[in-house]
Amino acid sequence: MTTKNKQLNFMQHIKSLLKEHGRAAVVVPDNVLFEGGAGEVIRKNLLRQFDVHTLLRLPTGIFYAQGVKANVLFFDAKPAQEAPWTRKLWVYDLRTNQHFTLKTNPLKREHLDEFIAAYRPGKRHLRKPSWSEATPDGRWREYDYDELSKRDKTNLDICWLKDKSLEDAANLPEPAVLAQEILDDLQSALQQFAAVASELVDKRAEQSA
Repeated sequence: MTTKNKQLNFMQHIKSLLKEHGRAAVVVPDNVLFEGGAGEVIRKNLLRQFDVHTLLRLPTGIFYAQGVKANVLFFDAKPAQEAPWTRKLWVYDLRTNQHFTLKTNPLKREHLDEFIAAYRPGKRHLRKPSWSEATPDGRWREYDYDELSKRDKTNLDICWLKDKSLEDAANLPEPAVLAQEILDDLQSALQQFAAVASELVDKRAEQSA
């Protein structure tokens, strides 16, 4: 699939290199999960041709530049078949209501302990969600392929937790952290708008050709 998006091209490159039954864990920015056009096509093909089983949503500022929100997408290569290989995507949200900084409160190994325990390598069939209607703050949730395929543009930028800082002023982070989060959101919004603008320019060029 031809696209000017370097991250999407990187995903396609990983797909082409992965041998049958090979496994990958790829760090990707949010736009790879939601971008339309080529992004939608690539995600649809990925879900059908590979077993995309896990998505870890990371806090901002861990990878890439400040303001770019990152994720780790886990998928396995499978032999060709007509039916989609992805049956369930498990999502762990380590972003919502989490506040990390590079210096004063860096992300540490212990912050990943719950995710690692829930991941259950080699025993994924024994996974159990921590989210339910009775436990709405659970960070570990599953989505069936049918749910994913019906989402607008096969959007995998999935979030279900409520941002507590928006509900209770007493839970607001420190001003410096809050200011950085606002800047991160603005930069992320700018990146999303740039992706849309680039897509519109490409469509206009195709129509003019």
